[in-house]
Amino acid sequence: MKRPRPSKRTSKVGRRDFIKMGAAGTLGIAAAAPSAIAAAQASASRSAQPWNVPQRAMSQPFSIDTHCHWAPKAYMAALMEAGDRRVYDPLNYDLERRIKWMDQRGMQTLVLTLNGGMPWQWVKPEQGVRIAAICNDAAIEAHKAFPDRLIAGIEVYAADADLALKELNRVAGKPGLRAVHLPNSLAGREFLFEPAFSPFLARCEELGYPLIFHPLDEAVNYYGGNSRLADSFSESANFGNALGFPFETATTAGKFIVSGILDKFPKLEIVLPHSGGCFPYVAGRVDRSVTGRKVKLQHPFMDYVRRFHYDTLTYYPETLRFLIELAGSDRVVIGTDNAFGATQPMEYPHTLVDQLNLAQADRERILRGNAAKLFRL
Repeated sequence: MKRPRPSKRTSKVGRRDFIKMGAAGTLGIAAAAPSAIAAAQASASRSAQPWNVPQRAMSQPFSIDTHCHWAPKAYMAALMEAGDRRVYDPLNYDLERRIKWMDQRGMQTLVLTLNGGMPWQWVKPEQGVRIAAICNDAAIEAHKAFPDRLIAGIEVYAADADLALKELNRVAGKPGLRAVHLPNSLAGREFLFEPAFSPFLARCEELGYPLIFHPLDEAVNYYGGNSRLADSFSESANFGNALGFPFETATTAGKFIVSGILDKFPKLEIVLPHSGGCFPYVAGRVDRSVTGRKVKLQHPFMDYVRRFHYDTLTYYPETLRFLIELAGSDRVVIGTDNAFGATQPMEYPHTLVDQLNLAQADRERILRGNAAKLFRL
């Protein structure tokens, strides 16, 4: 497969040029006047926060956010009944407010999924089945209310292969459900690589539903666990999220490759959050390790790197530029991680893409085209 490459202009842009360009580009959005944008760009440059640079305006909503979270009201109630005492911001299910936010920032469609608080590792099976059904039924209703703006990933009780498949079949083909949302692992259990989950993966491939991953919040889930990421330094900087999540996702990507699952299910699409974790940036090291250990792969390692889709959540435009160069502009989609109450939201979903000065075709692929094809919109 010949991959679309970013324009030559991109490869010539250095770090200082990124800062100078700010929100340059033709497809962006900002809810501010040009003078305010310029002031914000200057401020962002001084504070070295390129993710806070306002976007350029666009005439109408355009892009698709493949990585954003919600918490339906009935889901939050079910969690409370099951014993979860965390307080969820009610605005997570305020869809009208979410639509207004989208309109202000040029976002046409959201792919709604639960956040890292998914309960599949600690609820009882009967609770998990009920909670997954609540989420999926709520997603169908949300899509019906805003059919051009909201779609969702199917939630399943991931701790049990048979129950996960049963829920997938129950809602397969229902309005607005265009993907399957899964945790990377469950308290160290690599459930998806167990033989029992093979029929589940086969069904996802048959239905054409991409898998969207997200790590779980508890320390026992992410790479390193309590031994490395629960000390005072890590807790003060939220390293469980900032480092643990990327390590977890990189491990998932590597295991998809060496397990042979990508060969067994050649049409299965996979979306990795947080720009693929650290996987794209250590891919060469992983390739060398696989080669050195003589792990047999059916295809060149870089072909597997391109089997994944990566969101734009790099926070640095230079990092996003590298990702596009490595994987190709046809494998990158917009991702914000946005939810009401989020600790690391992207206030301006397009700003990193704006700062790359990409060719028009590459910009449109990343902002919308790739996701539209992936979710069959």
